Amino acid sequence: MKELVSIKSLSREQILTLLERATRLKSHPPGPILQGKIMASCFFEPSTRTRLSFEAAMKRLGGEVIGFSDALQSSSQKGESLSDSMRIVGLYSDLVTLRHPLEGAARLAAEVAGKPVINAGDGANEHPSQTLLDLYTMQESQGKLDGLKIAFVGDLLYGRTVHSLIYAFKHFGPRLYFVAPPTLTLPEELCQKLKEYGVRYSFHHEIEDVIENVDILYMTRIQKERFPHLEAYERVKDHYTLTPEMLERGSPHLRVLHPLPRLQEIDPRIDSSEKAYYFQQAENGLYVREALITTLLEVPV
Repeated sequence: MKELVSIKSLSREQILTLLERATRLKSHPPGPILQGKIMASCFFEPSTRTRLSFEAAMKRLGGEVIGFSDALQSSSQKGESLSDSMRIVGLYSDLVTLRHPLEGAARLAAEVAGKPVINAGDGANEHPSQTLLDLYTMQESQGKLDGLKIAFVGDLLYGRTVHSLIYAFKHFGPRLYFVAPPTLTLPEELCQKLKEYGVRYSFHHEIEDVIENVDILYMTRIQKERFPHLEAYERVKDHYTLTPEMLERGSPHLRVLHPLPRLQEIDPRIDSSEKAYYFQQAENGLYVREALITTLLEVPV
């Protein structure tokens, strides 16, 4: 691996190797094996979990972090092109982590930075490191990855976490259930990909239609920042809320995931349920990103 711009670039073997590495790092922290290495953390969009987990991963392993957490702190405010910014950042660092509102930004950065680039989210396109931590969490909570029954609820049109997972599912043969308002349903191009992969899927209107059938209930936030018009967001923002009463209908091994942040999609009363697994999911981002960073920097663990 020389970069992680798209989950599509990874084979099943590469994904499983990264997840195995994450397990080793979680169970046996190796100490300062990245001493002398520098990661540039370049976030042109707001982020809490992704940015902090990448930075924590680097620092826990003895590395250093430079960068910014807001586009207002970068020379893009002076009109500098992304290409020039990434060329300069590559001169100062050993690894670049980039979040940007434009689709394709990470690909451009990888072409010019001269150092490994990790796509930490580019617009509504992909979020491959989130995909890896989601797969890790599914495997951890269910004891397997192959053949899982998974429901995705909420924003399937703009949700880059869902989009990236779909590309990864070609390797693991799940049964998928999509629950979304008609205006936020899965893009047709991704439906075609699922058909190409031989992955079975179906569309539903309500959580109650699928909750008894699934191993994983993957909730998503309706993303206000992706909507071109506020009126469209207001019409769908409160469409789905998972309640404890609904969760009781799920099987004992059902686990609820969410890439976070959440708004109203999950009733806070669910937090104390053994079926709630989204905070463990967020923690797993640290170990998966440690695995990704050490792999790209070619540091054995």
